[in-house]
Amino acid sequence: MKKLILTTAALALTSGMALAESHGMTVRMGTEGAYPPYNFINDDGEVDGFERELGDELCSRAELTCEWVTNEWDSIIPNLVSGNYDTIIAGMSITDERDEVIDFTQNYYPPASSAYAALDGDVDVKAGVIAAQTATIQAGYVAETGATLLEFATPDESVAAVKNGEADAVFADKDYLAPIVAESELVWAGTDVSLGGGIGIGLRESDTELKAKFDAAITSMKEDGTLNAMLIKWFGEDIVTY
Repeated sequence: MKKLILTTAALALTSGMALAESHGMTVRMGTEGAYPPYNFINDDGEVDGFERELGDELCSRAELTCEWVTNEWDSIIPNLVSGNYDTIIAGMSITDERDEVIDFTQNYYPPASSAYAALDGDVDVKAGVIAAQTATIQAGYVAETGATLLEFATPDESVAAVKNGEADAVFADKDYLAPIVAESELVWAGTDVSLGGGIGIGLRESDTELKAKFDAAITSMKEDGTLNAMLIKWFGEDIVTY
């Protein structure tokens, strides 16, 4: 559900590759591998998490062969557009800014909340120093509130900044922060904020056939209850489902 803030440079990138139009084609699934429980690298060095399980199931239903590729968050859209992989399945919310550069499937995760976490629940999140992952819509939101924005390359670094006193609070997806708050000295602060239109698979605008395959697979998972079961498995009973 992180929302990348796009730059003019990203708009200029184009892809020189086209996907084959046959069943069973290999699709390279691009993810960050650093945003549990959406995606992370497990002890065996493999991509794991909700989006790994979801992506494998979608590829099975769409009769595609999936290969998983990891990429740093701040260049994940440019490297999709330039052809380094074929999809982005990385907790990426659907936004108007992104839709100007790439295309999206329907969402596979409903719109959800972003939240603040701090060492002190009474911290003034509108006037303090707020940490957020760079190039996310959360970072853009903080910049507009009047708070001092402190950006970090990874979500872990943004949380660490609060724990070591460098920032007053961190602002990120609530589902990402929830286990951290439950297991550490951090507490919720301020009020939740609804951002974005849910999470979808990002694709190049030219890959209309691939989008149609994934849309059909997502629809089938929504209709048979498989997607809801997967959401509950990874995010708990309180998750908003379809």
